[in-house]
Amino acid sequence: MTISNEKPFIAGNWKMHKTIPEAVEMVKALKEASPQLTDAELVVIPPYTILSEVKKVIEGSTVQLGAQNLFWEEKGAFTGEISPPMLKDAGCQYATIGHSERRQYFGETNETVNKKVKAALAHELTPIMCIGESLEEREKGKTMEKVETQINSGLDGLGKEEMRLIVIAYEPIWAIGTGVTATPSQAEEVHSFIREKLAEKYGNEIASYAIILYGGSVKPDNTYSLLKKNNINGALVGGASLEADSFIQITKEAIKAYKEKK
Repeated sequence: MTISNEKPFIAGNWKMHKTIPEAVEMVKALKEASPQLTDAELVVIPPYTILSEVKKVIEGSTVQLGAQNLFWEEKGAFTGEISPPMLKDAGCQYATIGHSERRQYFGETNETVNKKVKAALAHELTPIMCIGESLEEREKGKTMEKVETQINSGLDGLGKEEMRLIVIAYEPIWAIGTGVTATPSQAEEVHSFIREKLAEKYGNEIASYAIILYGGSVKPDNTYSLLKKNNINGALVGGASLEADSFIQITKEAIKAYKEKK
């Protein structure tokens, strides 16, 4: 799958929320609104149990499907894990990898992130690779050091052509689910740094077309100011993606900001 930052990229991570009926109701509303949202890449990322049902509803629309995680093996004795071919079979085009909650609660490391990114690419799933610092790391001035380490480790062994197929999401851990959002200038500073590091690693052309998302308490009222920044290409939305109205409004604000800065 080829990806481009010509449009804002808005992904809704539902985390551990919604039953099948709740999910169907949500994506029906999103599908109905999708003709107004064609100037954005729109992705929903439900729990595993809901993927197939969501896929049925969004079929024929511009809404795309992603998973919240994957395992790096195709099959085997890995109880509780989900493989890339299983996600493809369920209709996924994207897979979130290395979300801060996976790192914090479930032992995800930079090395396992790298293995999962490679596995996703091998099965034509677009990885959304998440990186970001804790509040303690920010207060100690270690944000850039942490982000650079995560970039270098997560992308280890991957060349220019693979990088064209990867989305990066910067999510300051201190802003996730807290209601505290990085200011647009704080977010832009880190996004600019990420693009600079990608340029050093892969060259200016690859870096300029890379999709770098911001994640961390994104809401309808802060989307526009974030997306107006030059290096912010979209948003990884958490709680505000659980209601169709707020997710649609976020997408509209992103489209407006993107058109103005283009």
